[in-house]
Amino acid sequence: MKHLGTGIGWRPEIAAAVEGMPGIDWVEAVAENVCPGHLPESLVRLRERGVTVVPHGVSLGLGGADRPDGGKLADLAAAAEALGSPLITEHIAFVRAGGALTASPVLEAGHLLPVPRTRDALDVLCENIRIAQDALPVPLAVENIAALISWPGEEMTEGQFLYDLADRTGVRLLIDVANLHTNHVNRGEDPAKALDELPVEAIAYVHVAGGFERDGVWHDSHAHAVPPAVLAILADLSSRVRPPGVLLERDENFPAPAELERELTAIRETVEKASISMVPEVSAPEVSAPEVSDAVVPAASEAPEPTEVPDETATSPAAEQASGDAHKASPSTDPARQRLALAQAALLSALVAGTPVPEGFDGTRLSVQARALAGKRADVVAKVAPELPEILAEAYRKSFVAYAHVHPMTGGYRRDALDFAEHLLLGGRLEDPDVRRQVSDWWLERSGPAPLSQHPAARLARATRRVLLRR
Repeated sequence: MKHLGTGIGWRPEIAAAVEGMPGIDWVEAVAENVCPGHLPESLVRLRERGVTVVPHGVSLGLGGADRPDGGKLADLAAAAEALGSPLITEHIAFVRAGGALTASPVLEAGHLLPVPRTRDALDVLCENIRIAQDALPVPLAVENIAALISWPGEEMTEGQFLYDLADRTGVRLLIDVANLHTNHVNRGEDPAKALDELPVEAIAYVHVAGGFERDGVWHDSHAHAVPPAVLAILADLSSRVRPPGVLLERDENFPAPAELERELTAIRETVEKASISMVPEVSAPEVSAPEVSDAVVPAASEAPEPTEVPDETATSPAAEQASGDAHKASPSTDPARQRLALAQAALLSALVAGTPVPEGFDGTRLSVQARALAGKRADVVAKVAPELPEILAEAYRKSFVAYAHVHPMTGGYRRDALDFAEHLLLGGRLEDPDVRRQVSDWWLERSGPAPLSQHPAARLARATRRVLLRR
């Protein structure tokens, strides 16, 4: 495959519209929403037409202190094989913290959070990416994320961090120009400087998306039109290297298909216009399975200050496995993981459990991030358990956000919905008897085995729960 071309994020809400759009070369699907044995018919039809489908993971947490979960990696691999994808993408982020490394409960963010740009975090991320690369059947590309907050004591800029990451692992980069804009507004980072420093030859493809600004904070919503400032960054990038692919992301608040087509046209025109004066020699290589995983060898004049890296000269699978096993056991690596684990757990606990703000962080910004996380949880739970907002009506969002600020998510969103309902029932927070009965019935139907067991012990347990809840 020479180039991906122009694409759009495939979502069930716009599946029919995407199938009918002219000029769609490829689509990206959220990997966690793809069941390899039961692919959505829309994706099957697109594949039959020759449209490339790329699985885009959101829950692996490669930037976290723990090593990547083998089950999640297997799911990503299965999705890529079922879709016949040329690569898999994920994020440079952490999504959970706590656990064995900190001897504390595991906390789930339900969101992509930034990793500190430090040597510790880079060492851990590089090892995690190598583990993922070994487990996946196709090359991996990782995405820079948007952030509301900055870590204190960072040692590198975003461009330097990405440069070292690509240089040490050979991983490709998915550059989100909307996220560069977000970090410009929220963290004062210059997008042009980031583009100056990152290895543009490592780019697999580019994301473009919209957002909105409120009280001086840019929210990367994926629910608004792409602003001119984001297109300007896309133009700057495209004047340096012609990206193999560019994709429009839209996750909600979907406009009419004609509006999405206009945005795609603007994206195409931006890339074409900016590429006219581009020097051909700096064009990005073709995105193909054999080439995407090749190590990046940047020009010496462009390289950031050298850093100590492990020997990566082994080429055979056996040698690579032996090297990986030795690296896992290295005493120098574990302290880095533990330091990172403690820092990420402290931050996430402040965001989702109401604990004190860690030293060096901006408390105001952390409050904004905490509200954003609680609001996102409320929105996702409303989709997973639509009966709850129907029963609670206008009280749903206020009640859930108040709950989320002091009750971290420790499982998935379905577990979160059940815990929220139980919190309302056991806390006596439902004064209306009819509302209380509906929430109680909903919780009882979903908190036990499905279908409900008729074993005497199970029936007794349900009866006991029912009595306790009604008290």
